[in-house]
Amino acid sequence: MASRSARIALASAVLAVAGCFDEPVPAYKTVPEGARVYLQDKGLKDLSANREALKPEIVDYVNLDRNELEEFPRELCDLKGLKWLRLNGNRLSALPDLSNLESLRRIYLRGNRFTAVPETLKDLKSLTDVDLSQNPITEVPDWFASLKTLENVSLSETLVSKLPDDLSGWRNLTSLQLGGLKLSAAEMARIRAALPKVAIVF
Repeated sequence: MASRSARIALASAVLAVAGCFDEPVPAYKTVPEGARVYLQDKGLKDLSANREALKPEIVDYVNLDRNELEEFPRELCDLKGLKWLRLNGNRLSALPDLSNLESLRRIYLRGNRFTAVPETLKDLKSLTDVDLSQNPITEVPDWFASLKTLENVSLSETLVSKLPDDLSGWRNLTSLQLGGLKLSAAEMARIRAALPKVAIVF
């Protein structure tokens, strides 16, 4: 039976993984007015009526969760200072070229219609967090597992049954969510062995 300290450490790791994709604590006193744009739950199909709120010189956070977006809003590609983008619960199935978003660190795409990991993610040199959970993705490409900047990744409730053979590129990964996947016991053991310092939730 695991020791009390081991159980506490495991519980802390699980909590850390579960919370890494949460909404940030409001910081209105520390960021410029208009730097954080909240447009969630508005039934939006595009951003044509919200362009004035997207000021390229200051916006660093945009929340578009739970709208009706079928295409990635091109207006977002002009936000060179954007660091955090939430697009959970929309109808997206593809992403355009995002290489202009040089500062983007976190992109959350949970509950969309992606059948593959968007290849444009490889062009985001500052990317640390990616949430692709609850998408009908069947395969994790080798290039995704070689992104050395990644720290938090969620592939929970996708159709993935195996990760790439080589996971050594995830050298900075701290948390990996794989809940709800049909992984064999051997595959789970292999992943744990390859990522011994990563908090993994199966």
